[in-house]
Amino acid sequence: MLDKQDNFYKIKLKNGLTILFEKRNIPVISISSAIKFGSGYDSLEKKGIAHFIEHLMFKGTKKRTAKEIAEQVEKKGGVINAFTSEDVTCYWNKLPAKHLSTGIDITSDLILNPLFDKIEFEKEKKVILEEIKMYHDSPHHHVREKIMEMLYEKPFGIIGTGTEKSLLSISRADVVNKFDSVYGVNNMILSVVGKADFSEICELAEKHFPVRNKTIQDYLPVKKNFKEVELREGIDQAHFALGFHSSSMMEKGKYADELALAYLAGGMSSVLFQEIREKRGLAYSVSGDLNIGKNFGYSMIYAGTLKEHISKIQEIILKEIKNLAKIQKKDFEETQEQLIGLKQVETESSDNVMSRLLTEEISGEAEEYYLYEDRISALKLEDIRKLSKLKQFSSFSLIPKI
Repeated sequence: MLDKQDNFYKIKLKNGLTILFEKRNIPVISISSAIKFGSGYDSLEKKGIAHFIEHLMFKGTKKRTAKEIAEQVEKKGGVINAFTSEDVTCYWNKLPAKHLSTGIDITSDLILNPLFDKIEFEKEKKVILEEIKMYHDSPHHHVREKIMEMLYEKPFGIIGTGTEKSLLSISRADVVNKFDSVYGVNNMILSVVGKADFSEICELAEKHFPVRNKTIQDYLPVKKNFKEVELREGIDQAHFALGFHSSSMMEKGKYADELALAYLAGGMSSVLFQEIREKRGLAYSVSGDLNIGKNFGYSMIYAGTLKEHISKIQEIILKEIKNLAKIQKKDFEETQEQLIGLKQVETESSDNVMSRLLTEEISGEAEEYYLYEDRISALKLEDIRKLSKLKQFSSFSLIPKI
């Protein structure tokens, strides 16, 4: 069926698969097969299993070796990759549009036919253990992981890769059982953006996705607010993050949250960048992130600074959040234009749109993606001003140990 956008199509096939398609004239196609299952669904004992499965899918299928998976995309000028978020695990590729059939064949093969080879299983576990260490050793990344831990109880608050303990506890049987229990076609979405024919996409999807029904039990994160300071040897800069709960993808309040964070910390012209770095020289890096999913949402403001500046930076952040009550119409309208412009720039990349359509569909309806400008334009000053009444927040500081 057609959305009011003439180039967007959406259908649910008899096999249970949902297809999202945005038609373009540029001869490039971005294709993803995604399962509505991500790290947010992991148990405490097996945290990291969703991400582990993603890695193992590239180690060989019933039809292709690991090398053939990569070669059959890359030798055609394409790229292939995957990602695991809290809500979804997505396997995607981007190719010249004439290779649509190959792209759908490979992405469906990955998501449906993994071998989970025993030798590859043990090798990849070691790889992910190194990935966990890499994230821990990167202060900038570690602070972002920890602020989520400050905002949510375990297991949701733990990074999607899991911990060394939880990863080591995962057996091959755990992986196979989890795959068999959730990877049903009825839980999958095929998202395609590029130059193609919708009827051909549907025919290929019916061919490559046989009926396979599975049930996934939803997750519900438990919120909290906590503060922690960690001392670490071998670093010279302090890293600080302040975070607070916001609307989920399923709530209309997400648009006001996005505008407020953009005004506060969305680039070099933002209020906090100007106040903290430009006016006072208290930090080199100042930025904001809005992380939202189907059942959760939180905003985070980060600063790379000296440990003696942390309390002052926190004071400034909280003051500027409170000052949202006095945001001026000019600043409000400029931030609206900023967000709408950024969205328009984002649409240039077909793989960005592919992912965003997928995210919106998991949280409600993909069509919401095309209403973004309307939603941002419809915001009122009062929608932003009421966000000034922040009462609870979390923080994490990583400080050099001297």
